[in-house]
Amino acid sequence: MFFLHELERTVTLHPSFFGPRAKEFLKTRLYEDVEGTCTGQYYIVCILDSFVISEGRVVPGSGVAEYTIKYRAVVWRPFKGETVDAIVTSVTSMGFFADIGPLPCFVSVHLIPPDMKWDPNATPPQFTDNGDQVIEKGTHMRLKIIGIRSDVGGMFSIGSIREDYLGSVIALSQIWS
Repeated sequence: MFFLHELERTVTLHPSFFGPRAKEFLKTRLYEDVEGTCTGQYYIVCILDSFVISEGRVVPGSGVAEYTIKYRAVVWRPFKGETVDAIVTSVTSMGFFADIGPLPCFVSVHLIPPDMKWDPNATPPQFTDNGDQVIEKGTHMRLKIIGIRSDVGGMFSIGSIREDYLGSVIALSQIWS
């Protein structure tokens, strides 16, 4: 789910960047350092306006200046039980890996419907129901997040397609038409 957060970050600026364009350098540095990163609880999608930049404080002994910047950002925090769209990145006999945007997800063979069988002889290897449903690399899937593990700089999730209206998005669109 997407949220709007007010965040704060301390950015250092080398003395060679001091001058009339110092605030521009700080904003550029903030964008480069923060956008697209994971805090362990959420992903920072983009930074909006509302920059409040404090007065610089020179760090003794190094000459660099520290600035505290307050800003608003759009963040994405995945929740257990949330239904999301993903793209399959690899398929193994134990299940498949998919990317939910920046969040990697694994769907175990135990969380795939029983009619979907592993076909190692197919090229590329895939899960199939010998009908119109095929799970292979590049397949667009709709899955449900059933678990999330957070690390300091990243997150990982476990998903399921063993419920109604979950699975290959293309196969689902054929059911509805």
